[in-house]
Amino acid sequence: MTLRVAIIGAGPSGLAQLRAFQSAHAKGAPMPEIVCFEKQADWGGMWNYTWRTGLDQHGEPVHGSMYRYLWSNGPKECLEFADYSFDEHFGRPISSYPPREVLWDYIQGRVKKAGVRDYIRFNTAVKNVTFDARTRTFTVSAHDYSAGQAIEQVFDYVVVASGHFSTPHVPEFEGFERFAGRILHAHDFREAMEFKGQDLLIVGSSYSAEDIGSQCYKYGARSITTAYRTQPMGYQWPKGWEERPQLLRVEGDMAFFADGSSKRVDAIILCTGYQHHFPFLADELTLNTGIG
Repeated sequence: MTLRVAIIGAGPSGLAQLRAFQSAHAKGAPMPEIVCFEKQADWGGMWNYTWRTGLDQHGEPVHGSMYRYLWSNGPKECLEFADYSFDEHFGRPISSYPPREVLWDYIQGRVKKAGVRDYIRFNTAVKNVTFDARTRTFTVSAHDYSAGQAIEQVFDYVVVASGHFSTPHVPEFEGFERFAGRILHAHDFREAMEFKGQDLLIVGSSYSAEDIGSQCYKYGARSITTAYRTQPMGYQWPKGWEERPQLLRVEGDMAFFADGSSKRVDAIILCTGYQHHFPFLADELTLNTGIG
């Protein structure tokens, strides 16, 4: 009997899993019957940029945290697929830190070459995965928005490749409920020009805080203040950018920090990480993990 395998997610990890099955088959291993469930309309996972925030056109939580002018914070040499190089794709050398469009194009090129698209059911959101200990099989329940119908299939194995950069960790600070300006998580950040002329507070001191702050500064934010919990980033920031220790509370449009200082702000962006979140898995299948 042919094994049936479900892959949840057609981002880089899910696509790599599809390609791995193909590679094993080329070396003589039997090819299982595979169904890859992808709730977005196209492959690429996090690299599939969307202007949407909150809910998508189907009422599903928006998966993507990609913003318009994101650049890779790691060298492409660490992201390269073993069987498909950047040089092969582009036909020439490119810089080590490419923008999102370049990486998206590269991912598409690799999977188009592999010919795995027919395994993927797009616009299909997995709702529930349960395991039957008697039959040793998994039942996957999903909604196919293209067909407008619920589906249920049985599999021998399930690969969860849905990522963990789509459910934001949103801390609560005193006074947030009364703040008259805009508060958003980095997950919902799309365009730096929205903050032109504003005094911006960024809570967090890692990669997203650095990159989003830099973009907002470049595109005309009046000032950038980053609040760190443990250690400052410690760079020599330009005029108009400063680091403050832990945010304590907000009163009106004033933010108060652990060192006793305060700063008037127009908007607050939370660069505070993500949660590992697998709402479709039955409780006994869920991993107990911390904040991503």
